[in-house]
Parts: sequence; structure tokens; C-alpha cells
Amino acid sequence: MATRTLGHVTVTLPELDEPGLYLAGVASLDNPRGMVRDFMYGEADLRSLELTGTQLITGRVSGVRSQRVDFEAVNLHGVEIVGSSLGSVRWSDSRLTRVVLKDCRLMGAALAGITLDDVLFESCRLDYATLRQVRVTGPVAFVDCVLSEAVFTDCDVSGAVFSACPMKRTGFGAGRYQDTDLRGNDLSDIRGAGNLAKARIGHGQQAELAEALVRELGITVGDDV
Repeated sequence: MATRTLGHVTVTLPELDEPGLYLAGVASLDNPRGMVRDFMYGEADLRSLELTGTQLITGRVSGVRSQRVDFEAVNLHGVEIVGSSLGSVRWSDSRLTRVVLKDCRLMGAALAGITLDDVLFESCRLDYATLRQVRVTGPVAFVDCVLSEAVFTDCDVSGAVFSACPMKRTGFGAGRYQDTDLRGNDLSDIRGAGNLAKARIGHGQQAELAEALVRELGITVGDDV
């Protein structure tokens, strides 16, 4: 079983190259039966990619470039999405299990009501993304992902790992962050520092978090006479 250990979590990865597994090329991810499995889909330039009530099981999506993506109740299990540029993503009410997203652009994505279990985001662009009511129920890691001005609202990302992720004006709204591992990131410019109760940081990040909190509270620091 393929795994990646990142911080205190071990993410179980899709096993798409195991002996005996054959991924068949498909021309579309839409299927009247609502399920696509053992598939390979890629190298497509699309105006839009829309799926509703679909299950994608054991497959690889690569080199997809879509101007607009609208997924509702689209569950993924054992799937890799690599080297893809997904514009104007709206993804809601779905579950991702044993999923890897690598080298993908999801700038401005709106993710709502998504459950994550054994999910790895690696080298992805999530600038300006909004994550609302996203829930982590198993190992989840964001590695080398750009999260500039992304916003987490009403999320439960307890136990998730964020590693080497630029967090320029990243917003952490009300939610659950118990044991969320923020070590190895610059936290000095984040927003919502006061919401990060019980998160995990390194010793060198105390000053960064204090800087963010002072700015958030509008505290003036000076030597006025």
C-alpha cells in the first residue's frame, strides 16, 4: 500500500500502477450510470466540465484545462488529478478518499461541504480559494501549495498538515483547528489568527503568529511620550 508521511500524518495514496490494474482511456467523465471506474482521462481543452451525482473510482485525470468546472455530489475514490488547470471551480457536497491533486491550478475555487479522507494536495495553486464547511476525517496534507488570500470558513481541518505553503493574507475563519500542523509556514501575514485555537506551530513561529494577532486586533505598538 503506497503512503506518504508528512508531519504527523500518513496519507494512503491511490495505487494506480499496481500489477493487474488496467486503466482504460475514456473520452468523458460523464456516464449515464453515474460511475466511472478504472479510467484514464486527459489532455483535454474544455470550455466547461460539469458533473452531478457522479462517482469516479480508481483513475487518473491529467493535463485537463477547463475554463469552468462545476461538480455537485461528485465523489472520488482512488483518483489522481495531475498537471491540470481548472478554472472557476465550484465543487460541493462531495467526498474525496485516497485522492492526490498535484501540480494543479484551482485559483479562485469554491469548495463547499466537501469531506476529505486520505487526501494530498501537492504543488497546487489555491490562491483566492474559498473553503466552506470542508471537513477532514482522515489524513490530509497540503504541501508546497500556494494559499494566498484563500479563506477557510466553518471548516474542520483538525489534524491536517500544511507544509511549506505560502500564506499571504490567508484567512482562517471560525472553525476547528485542533492539532492542525502549521509548522514550516510563514504565519506573519495570515488573517484570523485568533481562531487557531489548539493548532500546532513551531517555536520560531510564535513571533509570526503574535505579529498577525497584533495586526488583527488593531493594537498600536510604540513609544509615545
